[in-house]
Amino acid sequence: MPRIGTRRTGCVLVDEDHGSPAAVFDALGGEYEKAFASSSAHRASLDRLLEGLAPGSRVLDVGSGTGRPTAAALAGAGHRVLGVDVSPVMVGIASRQVPGAEFRCADIRRMPLEDGSFDAVCVYFALLQMSRAEQSELVRRLARALRPGGLFALATVPLDVEGFDGVFMGQDVRVTSFTAEDVVALVRGAGLAVESQESVMFTPTHPDARPEPQLFLHCRRVEA
Repeated sequence: MPRIGTRRTGCVLVDEDHGSPAAVFDALGGEYEKAFASSSAHRASLDRLLEGLAPGSRVLDVGSGTGRPTAAALAGAGHRVLGVDVSPVMVGIASRQVPGAEFRCADIRRMPLEDGSFDAVCVYFALLQMSRAEQSELVRRLARALRPGGLFALATVPLDVEGFDGVFMGQDVRVTSFTAEDVVALVRGAGLAVESQESVMFTPTHPDARPEPQLFLHCRRVEA
């Protein structure tokens, strides 16, 4: 995840004059997976999500990266997974590593989403290079894409920063985020009930890594 000074964030979606998001993650490839493979909080979040899903659920994985661990865990449990990522290289890696899931190279901000079409949506560190307005709009759209009672898993780096120019594993990025309180307010404003909230510190496995705060939320779309 990209660094803010000495901190990192998630899946990159940045404006073209600061660095193409596809190019950033095309360059990183499998190194991203290696840097974050040791996250016990991410795996615990996935375990919680899996416990709440009915067999054969349809799940949208936003910012799916290499397909591991999220899509791999979900597809391995028999769920129908659609992973979306802006990086062609990441999509290629994910398609090879997780053949049981479907992956699409697309910008989720511009991808049509049918209301009530998913049983669950995962957004693990995939908002951080969008503007605050884009993040807010996307969360509302993703909430609408859930069936009533559907599950929503979100992870982010909760910092009060907007348009911060940083470096992630040698790649230029621009980072925007919210405080933890504002993230919670954002998802609640989208019609999602927060069922669990966990804050952790995590150090990616990379020479330049420093400890970073991470917030994991598990939510449910309020029944209509």
